[in-house]
Amino acid sequence: MTKNSQSNTFLYGLLILYSGVTVIPFLWALSASFKPLAEIASGSIHFIPQQFTFANYQYIFTQEPLFMRWFFNSAVVAIGVTLFNLLFNSMAGYALARIRFPGNQFWFFLIVAVLVVPGQITLLPKFLILKSLGWLNSYAGLIVPSLVNATFIFMMRQFFINFPKELEEAAALDGLSRLETFFKIVLPLAKPALAAQTIFIFMGSWNEFLMPLVVMSDPEMFTLPLGLNAFKGQYISYWNYIMAASMIFTLPALAIYAFFNRYFIQGIAFSGGK
Repeated sequence: MTKNSQSNTFLYGLLILYSGVTVIPFLWALSASFKPLAEIASGSIHFIPQQFTFANYQYIFTQEPLFMRWFFNSAVVAIGVTLFNLLFNSMAGYALARIRFPGNQFWFFLIVAVLVVPGQITLLPKFLILKSLGWLNSYAGLIVPSLVNATFIFMMRQFFINFPKELEEAAALDGLSRLETFFKIVLPLAKPALAAQTIFIFMGSWNEFLMPLVVMSDPEMFTLPLGLNAFKGQYISYWNYIMAASMIFTLPALAIYAFFNRYFIQGIAFSGGK
C-alpha cells in the first residue's frame, strides 16, 4: 500500500468515526421519540424501542394546543429573516464591491469589525431598544434586529468582486440602470451564493433560542426552540415529548438543506469563503 493510499485510508476512517459520533445521538433521539417516558427514564440504551409507540407524536399534535402555533411562529420568523437577509445582504455586498462612494472602505472595515463582537454583548441593548419601541412579544422584535448579517454581507461582497464586469457593462449599454442591472442580471446569476446564504441564515434563525427567550414572554408567541422548553418541568422532564417534537423541528431545516444542497458547495467556493 502506497503512502498516499495509507493517508486516504486514515482520512476516510477519521471521517467515518466523526460521522458516527455526529449521527449516533440523532439516531438515539429518533428512537427515543417512539419510546414511552418510562423506557427512556430507565437509563438503558436501545436504538430499537422495546415498547414502540406513536403516542408521543399524537400527544404533541392533539393535546398540546400551542405546538402548531410555535411551529407557525418559527416559520414566520425564519422565513422573514431569510428573505430580508437575502435582499439586504446582497445589496450591501454589491454596493461595497462595485460602487465607489465616500467611506466605502470605512464601512467595509466596520462590517468586518462587527464580526468579532459576540452576540451576547449586544443582547441587552437590543432588549432595551425593542422595549422602547414596544416590539417585545412581537414578530418584529425577532425579525427586525436580524434583517442584516455582517458575515453574509462580507460573503456577498467577495462573490460580487469576482462577478464578470462585462455583463454589467453590456446591461448598461442596453440602457439598464444600476438597480435594474442588479435585479435583472446580477442577482439571478448569484444563485449559488444566495443558496448557501439561505441554508445558513434559515438554520440559524430556525434554531435560535436566546433571542426569543429574551424577547418573548407570552407562550403563544414562543418559537419552537423556546416552546420545547415547556415540556421540562421543575421535577420531571417529558423527554418522550421533547424527542418527538425535536424530530418534527428538524424537518424544515432538512428540507431546506436538501433543496439547496446542489448549490451549497458551489456557493461557498464562488464566494471565496472558507
